[in-house]
Formats: sequence, C-alpha cells, structure tokens
Amino acid sequence: MIFEECKLFRDVAHSRSLSRAAQLNGISQSAATQHIQQLESRMGIELLDRTTRPLGLTAAGKLYADLCRDVLRREEDFTSAMTDLKGAIEGTFRVASIYSIGLSEMPRLRDAFAEVCPGVQLHVEYLRPGKVYEAVQADLADIGFISYPEGSRDLTVVPWREERMTIAVYPSHPFAGRKLVKAEELNGQGFIAFDEEVAIRRELDRFLRDNQIDVSIVMQFDNIQSIKEAVALGSGISILPERTTEAEVEHGRLLSIPLDAPGLVRPTGIIHRKKKKLTRAGLEFLRLVQGETAEAARR
Repeated sequence: MIFEECKLFRDVAHSRSLSRAAQLNGISQSAATQHIQQLESRMGIELLDRTTRPLGLTAAGKLYADLCRDVLRREEDFTSAMTDLKGAIEGTFRVASIYSIGLSEMPRLRDAFAEVCPGVQLHVEYLRPGKVYEAVQADLADIGFISYPEGSRDLTVVPWREERMTIAVYPSHPFAGRKLVKAEELNGQGFIAFDEEVAIRRELDRFLRDNQIDVSIVMQFDNIQSIKEAVALGSGISILPERTTEAEVEHGRLLSIPLDAPGLVRPTGIIHRKKKKLTRAGLEFLRLVQGETAEAARR
C-alpha cells in the first residue's frame, strides 16, 4: 500500500492536478482526493496548497514529494534486481516521446520490442519537449525520445541519429518535380515555420540567416503535424525532417525535395536519469533502438 500511496502523491506533485494523478493511477478523482485527505489527517499537516491553480505544494508537501520519489526509486531498483535474479524479462517499460518521433517510430519499435521481450508491457506517452524532460527527471518515464537533446547534471543523453532535413511542398508547387532545391531559391517563399520557442526553429533561423535567405513566414506552429497539414493545404512550404513526411509522401499529399545543404540535420537522442539503473527490458529496448540506427547507417 505504501508504494501506491507514494506513487499517487508523486504524480499529484508532478502534474499539479488531482484528476490527472487519478487517471495515471487508475482511480477516480474522488478516490484520489480521499487518499490525500486521509494522508494529511494522519500526518496532521496540509500537503497541498489548494488556493493556487494549478495545484501547489506546501513546504511539508515538497518534503513528502521528495520522500515519495526516493522510496519509489529504491523500490524500482529492488524490483529490477529481483527480476535479474529470477532471470526473467518482465514488467513495464515506460517511454516518453515527442510527437514527431513517437508517431512515426513507435508503432514499428513496439512490434519489434514485443518479439524480443514478449513479457514486458511497453507504455508510451507523447509529450511536448519540455514535458519529456520533466517526465524522465520525475521518474514518470524510464527514457525519453527528444530532438536537439540536452544533457544535464541529472540526465544522460544517448545520441540516436541525425535526420536529414528536406523541403516539404504541396504537389502543385512550382518546386514539384525538382530533384534538388538550392538554398537561395527559398528567398521570398511563403514559409510555414515552427514557433520561436521550439529548438528546431532556432536552428532553421540560423540556417536561413547564415545563407542570407529571407522567407515570408505566413504561419507558425509548435508541432510538425500541424505544419505538414498547412503545407498539404497549399498554405506554404517548410523545411522538415525527411522521416516525418514519409507517410504523406506515400499518399501523395506532400513532396519531399532534397535541399542543397547537406549539413542541415535534426539530431535526436534518448535521455534517462544518470543514477537510474535500467531494467533488463530497458537495456533490451535500447539495444533494439541502437541496432536499428546501426543497420540504417550501413544501408
């Protein structure tokens, strides 16, 4: 019971929401509220600051949240060690991923992982980049898939692959039928851009600036899926990781044209906590992912 209680409070502290924490723990919001109230009654002190939105933590709540995280990490290490002793590969492996990687890569990786570790449940959550970092740091995910990955004192980055960037255009665009587009030909083009706070936007702005290219930004979004839809509707063109447009190209909704800029790539990586001991299932998943990258490099 202590582990379930710790997990519930850890999730409340991270999500700042009783309803979200309840959902993560498979219980109703009223049950989650009752659990927290009983916990506060036992301790004789309030743990949640219910005057703020989103929900906040009192000083005691912050102390208890730290304890919960420590307890759950120790429990996870114990479970992993016991699994190793039994020689079994089982349990749940949790992955947090940005949408563009998760939607294009995870279906294939899920099937491949099921063949290697049939006794392991793979749980995948699609999040914005900042939330991927938060999920990994808070132990809500074992690993995270991210683009333009950044390590830190607490996080390790495992480089994954560099994805070529190409020009995405709608089928009737004047670039259609071209085998290559020169950088200077982008001048004056109506351009669908990423929001300014997204890492890929900063890299593309640097590329355009370095090549003295002046595009006309007509729309901007915080995700690749929305950009692809805007391009397919003829609102403008964009520069996107080639792998993320494969499905639209296959169905004739977009064209992906190489850009005369061989160094323009999107780096991707896998992040996990430095002190986290990955289970055998986690290590098998990493081997699978890195093996695919090595195989692609040989082609």
